[in-house]
Amino acid sequence: MHDWTRRQFISGVGRAAVGSVLGASILTQAAGAGEKGGRPNILVILADDQGWGDLSVNGNTNIRTPNIDSLARDGALFDRFFVCAVCAPTRAEFLTGRYHARGGVRGVSTGQERLNIDEKTMADAFKAAGYATGAFGKWHNGSQWPYHPNARGFDEYYGFTSGHWGEYFNPPLEHNGKFVRGKDYIADDLTDHALAFIKQNRSRPFFCYLPFNTPHSPFCVPREYWDRFKDKPITMRARPGDKEELDVTRCALAMCENIDWNVGRLLRALDELRLRGDTIVIYFSDNGPNTWRWNGGMKGRKGSVDEGGVRAPFMIRWPGRIKAGTRVGEITGAIDLLPTLTSLAHVPRAGDKPLDGKDLSPLLLGTGGTGPDRMIFSHQNAKVSVRTQQYRLDDRGALFDMVADPGQNTNIAKQRPEVAARLTQAVAQWREEVLPKGPDDRPFPVGHPGFPMTPLPARDGVPYGNVRRSAGAPNCSYFVNWISPQDRMTWDVEVLTSGDYDVAIYYTCPAADAGSTIELSFNGGQVQGKVLPAWDPPLITDQDTIPRPAGESTMKEFRPLSLGTMHLERGRGPLTLQALTVAGKQVMDVRLVTLTRVNRGRD
Repeated sequence: MHDWTRRQFISGVGRAAVGSVLGASILTQAAGAGEKGGRPNILVILADDQGWGDLSVNGNTNIRTPNIDSLARDGALFDRFFVCAVCAPTRAEFLTGRYHARGGVRGVSTGQERLNIDEKTMADAFKAAGYATGAFGKWHNGSQWPYHPNARGFDEYYGFTSGHWGEYFNPPLEHNGKFVRGKDYIADDLTDHALAFIKQNRSRPFFCYLPFNTPHSPFCVPREYWDRFKDKPITMRARPGDKEELDVTRCALAMCENIDWNVGRLLRALDELRLRGDTIVIYFSDNGPNTWRWNGGMKGRKGSVDEGGVRAPFMIRWPGRIKAGTRVGEITGAIDLLPTLTSLAHVPRAGDKPLDGKDLSPLLLGTGGTGPDRMIFSHQNAKVSVRTQQYRLDDRGALFDMVADPGQNTNIAKQRPEVAARLTQAVAQWREEVLPKGPDDRPFPVGHPGFPMTPLPARDGVPYGNVRRSAGAPNCSYFVNWISPQDRMTWDVEVLTSGDYDVAIYYTCPAADAGSTIELSFNGGQVQGKVLPAWDPPLITDQDTIPRPAGESTMKEFRPLSLGTMHLERGRGPLTLQALTVAGKQVMDVRLVTLTRVNRGRD
């Protein structure tokens, strides 16, 4: 791993102090600012694959997270907060206040992660109310306009729209639809941009959404964090029988401590800008831990609809309004955040579809609860479980008393048949009402009038013949083994605007194989070109702190190969990339196709 340098590294003592040790007069003035009658700022920080147990506030002595912990000390900690089993569904539920399947989100890649365009987001609501809106990080609810975050209520976007990313140091990212190169470690860079947004908009209300992509794999972290963990004893371990890999645990926890340092930077900035009392700060994660590690003895991890897969940390701070040290024991979830935040800020919803979430402001302000007999449903890959305040019915029909048996060790369905029957019926009704009845038939839109460039990454395409993905996980993959004129790759697209489009293929090709003739075609139109010049960069193998998990692509730098201009007529069909001649042993590797409309203004 490179000895990646940092602008400044704060020691453990310094990190504990960030955001909490400031002048008493500044804190007093800042804490009272929220009572001036203006609408509060909103800062939402979302971790990626951080388990409930990956915080010291929840009892993990393997790690120190003083800045995140301070949100619970100075605000409210929710004991039973539930999200989805994987990333994209949680993001959709947070953004809409509705179960993810209602909004078209069925998975995490190949287009299944897209949030239907008729869904209104939290950002839509705050933007309509005059807020500055910005998102910085992993979007994971659609890449092409109008699924793109800039089309979903965010004026400012910096990050990546895929489900996960393969480069964490100086990574390729985008800024408002234009490709850019990030600087240094990705979590630090995303925080830098969020801080710039907050400072730029400090004189008006802002909604800042910071969805980190850590501690999601690949396991990469700046050296100073790894050096603190590489030889550290891991005293709190996963459940017996779970196959914990200690170096993976160490690296994931090191990544969590990096997140905590960045949270400290944000909290410190709010204090320095005297925005502490004017700003609601939320911290949560999108699913259970991505590996087996200590998680409070809960059953399951990421991908599971058991407690350990869907229970997440959640803290919210609003000085002067939410009583410090509040602890909420009622079951709540990501679906509750839209109605809660719009209520706290007195912002109208942007849409009129019925919500699944509840307004938690009575719980936070001490004026009431969420009501009796609430149920929260968890869904992943056709598996559904349901949680009440006391029970969980799992996806196999087993019933657990989560108060007496939080580890889900004893099935009590036979002892409590009336409860099992009631929850089984509720699951069947939920399946019928919420889950889709047919296949996902949404094409990828090209040429939306709102945005000139359409990216079509390999993850959204389908390989044929010898072509395959660089690894099993589609999200950050590229197409390889293109060796024959019979091979091809296609994208199911719908051209929304007829016109001429500049075509670029992001590629690599060794010098010995350069010169193949390729063709991109769509509904009778086509453009051809040569794979020249050669471009054969090395694989990026020096970023990973520990070996990359099987199934994840090792990345390299792709460059655009221009094929010229192609005319596209409105309509739906397969956009097909194939070779007419093969000059060597292979044609090229393909990461991305971009189509940029060039005759705008003549529509």
